[in-house]
Amino acid sequence: MIATLGERQIRGGTHIDALCGSCLVVIPALNEEETVADVVRNLRRQGFSGIRVIDNGSSDATAECARGAGAEVLSEPRCGYGRACRRGLENIPRGVAWILFCDADGSDNLDDVDLILAAAEDADLVLGNRFATKSGREAMPHVQRFGNQLVSKLIERGWGFRFADFGPLRLIRREALETIDMRDRGFGWNVVMQIRAVEAHLRIREVPVRYRPRQGGRSKISGNILGAVCAGFGILQAVARLYFGPRRAVSV
Repeated sequence: MIATLGERQIRGGTHIDALCGSCLVVIPALNEEETVADVVRNLRRQGFSGIRVIDNGSSDATAECARGAGAEVLSEPRCGYGRACRRGLENIPRGVAWILFCDADGSDNLDDVDLILAAAEDADLVLGNRFATKSGREAMPHVQRFGNQLVSKLIERGWGFRFADFGPLRLIRREALETIDMRDRGFGWNVVMQIRAVEAHLRIREVPVRYRPRQGGRSKISGNILGAVCAGFGILQAVARLYFGPRRAVSV
């Protein structure tokens, strides 16, 4: 189900405020010293207090910048987006009912988080859909748009559910995350989460979010041909593994 921009709610609603207070933000980061502090400060201004930045083997001052901005910083020296996300989900504090994932490079327009929080009232997984906004479509390189569309078609063919996007900005109910039992360690993390959510019959919503080019630093994937090829291969491999392998039983 896809929400419209007309559903945007004004900050200050009791539902949104309560959800902010029960949410843990997980931010994987690799050499993002130029942007991570602004991302953390932006989230704190919006009322998020539980913010974890996972330093995924940075060689710069990413950890120090994140910590200085008020985030809890965890270290995961083994490279891998999924590994960083899994590290961020260890020892989740009591009282956390939702997990928000976002990038550390400033490409996610966090002003749209309210729309994601509002959609969570009747959903288990809320996904930011960059294709639904002009800025989102224009900010994604051609190879990134093509990859998203290809994976979307493969999932529709294999699971009967069509996703519009597989972007980083997403909110999932803690109980739902435990149910789907995420194990991916690489760039397939987002795609695997969405496939597992379909298998678990979770309530899924996609909402339009604005997107922009990274605000600093260097892209490890979309701005690098070798990185894009490696990430694309890893994602397709994850989809194939789930499609051809035995499907795990999921109880909800």
